[in-house]
Amino acid sequence: MVYGYVRVSTKDQNAARQISALMNEGVDEKNLFVDRKSGKDFQRKRYQSLLRKIKPGDVIFIKELDRLGRNYTEIIENWRLITVEKQTDIVVLDMPLLDTRKCGNDLTGRFIDDLVLQILSYVAETERRNIRQRQAEGIAAAKARRSFREPRYFIAGKFFGGCRPVV
Repeated sequence: MVYGYVRVSTKDQNAARQISALMNEGVDEKNLFVDRKSGKDFQRKRYQSLLRKIKPGDVIFIKELDRLGRNYTEIIENWRLITVEKQTDIVVLDMPLLDTRKCGNDLTGRFIDDLVLQILSYVAETERRNIRQRQAEGIAAAKARRSFREPRYFIAGKFFGGCRPVV
């Protein structure tokens, strides 16, 4: 059986480009599992449903590795769970080296897959950390700006709202 896994971080994000890419690979719409949740961990309803459904010999298509997750350790653990314990193949469309259908018992192929997987998993988690850092910096900057730019109203000769203007 061929499955597809799609993840976007929020309900407002659009999963269409991922879904389209997976359907172009032959994934039937009924075999698509879509989560709208952060990739910080793997406690996602549809992902867990996919894990329960897969069997040896199945294939899971993913558009990009960071759509699987953004936690280095958990990506590695889940990759092993899927490919070794469940004996299901994974194909990452944007990284052709991450196609477990090709390596089989080839030790060199598996070694290269593992190296690429570890590098990309590291990049995925690092990007998540960078996103969080940029968000925190942006929020702090916005709060700082608002404290100096809050609306100031003078009604009937009295000052209301915000900080008093610096004289």
